[in-house]
Amino acid sequence: MTSLTALPLDLDQLATHPGRVVVFADPDATLPRAAKRCDRLTKGAVARAVDSADFGALSPGKSLTLAYPAGMAARALQIIRLPRKATAEQMRRAGNSIGAAQGEDAALVALDTLPARDIALHAALRAYRYQAMKAAPKGPLGSLLMAVKDPDSAAPALDDASALAQSVHLTRDLVHAPANVLNTESFAAQIAGLADSGLTVEILDRDEMEALGMRALLAVGQASDNPPKLAILHWKGAEGPPLCVLGKGVMFDTGGISLKPGAGMEDMTMDMGGAAVTVGLMQALALRKAPAHVIGLVGLVENMPDARAQRPGDIVRSMKGDMIEVINTDAEGRLVLADMLHYAAERFEPRAMIDLATLTGAIIIALGHDRAGVFCNDDALAGDILSAAGTVGEGAWRMPLGAEYQRQIDSRLGDVKNTGGRPAGSCTAAAFLERFVPEGMPWAHLDIAGAALTKSESAHAPKGASGWGVLTLDALVRAKFEG
Repeated sequence: MTSLTALPLDLDQLATHPGRVVVFADPDATLPRAAKRCDRLTKGAVARAVDSADFGALSPGKSLTLAYPAGMAARALQIIRLPRKATAEQMRRAGNSIGAAQGEDAALVALDTLPARDIALHAALRAYRYQAMKAAPKGPLGSLLMAVKDPDSAAPALDDASALAQSVHLTRDLVHAPANVLNTESFAAQIAGLADSGLTVEILDRDEMEALGMRALLAVGQASDNPPKLAILHWKGAEGPPLCVLGKGVMFDTGGISLKPGAGMEDMTMDMGGAAVTVGLMQALALRKAPAHVIGLVGLVENMPDARAQRPGDIVRSMKGDMIEVINTDAEGRLVLADMLHYAAERFEPRAMIDLATLTGAIIIALGHDRAGVFCNDDALAGDILSAAGTVGEGAWRMPLGAEYQRQIDSRLGDVKNTGGRPAGSCTAAAFLERFVPEGMPWAHLDIAGAALTKSESAHAPKGASGWGVLTLDALVRAKFEG
């Protein structure tokens, strides 16, 4: 990941830095001292640029770049439009502009007295590229040198930003990894390695889950040569009942016997997006030593067609004891989460549970790729999640739960069907999960099918895996579950 370093603002260094130099300006105010020094070095080029119609047309947070500016050693001088009293959203955009332009050389960012954390965080988030599968990968992206008035005061904020950005990048890397490289066993091994960051990690295998009665989860992966795993990550930075965060980890989803169409099936390497977010969040909490008690659970399976595969019409017993009629084997993630929700509630007696899953295509039809769907049985928890998402600039929208969706999944032969058909598909999926949440337990289901992987750049990321959810859940923990 691009490193973040705090150093004192040295106006003389603006002339000698060989990479990119970043300054800030507001056309309605006098130039800040770093921009003023660059203006003198370039014999007025900065002032001419800031006074231009091109710069005036920029929205706050966007930038104009002067290549190889005369009078400076820099490869480029990036001038970002930012009001003196910038909003959080404008500072996020400024960080995105810095990160989007990041190359393999170091960037010197003349923040001076601007708040360091948000700009640095979003610069680091945007400065990302996935190179692990390239035969000849490009070199790593260069450092971000954040030149500030008081480096000692800024250092903790940059450490915090670095922990978050590193964890979002981990989430993106996991989602991008192909299923022949990242499978249930290799992912479980990678999770076990997070014990080095201070997490306590347990990995349950097939026999242990069988003994617990997790037949719904096991049925999904019974046709795969990659064995199912349940990873449990503990972070105990405080006493009291934990928050449980649960991630769907279907490492590849063919649809099983209800085989998906071939077009686009290659994207089903991302069907473990909820698991990736859970792992990224847990790493972030450990890296920043969060004063919170949080347990992450990750159910890892692969949904394949085979002679051993479950069939449409099969009826399986969940850990809770409910008999699930499998109408469609492509509605498999909810079977994984059903057993996980019951297990987490029974074993850990949490304060609240939040699950994340790339669960339904229906949520993409409803909300597109800019927002995750939030289904929640508790108004206070729903409000807290939406507030956290708004704080960090991740899109989220509350979706309905209700008895009408429960009726849609009643089963004639068993207790519940795993799908109620096409109408309200994301709502009936959430209703199915709700049956495995104990009465009175605050619970939220985040359907991230649209937000997890995008075809164009998103708020904090280039196109591809976004890492949606790590920032939101970290902000939620800070606001409501610490102390």
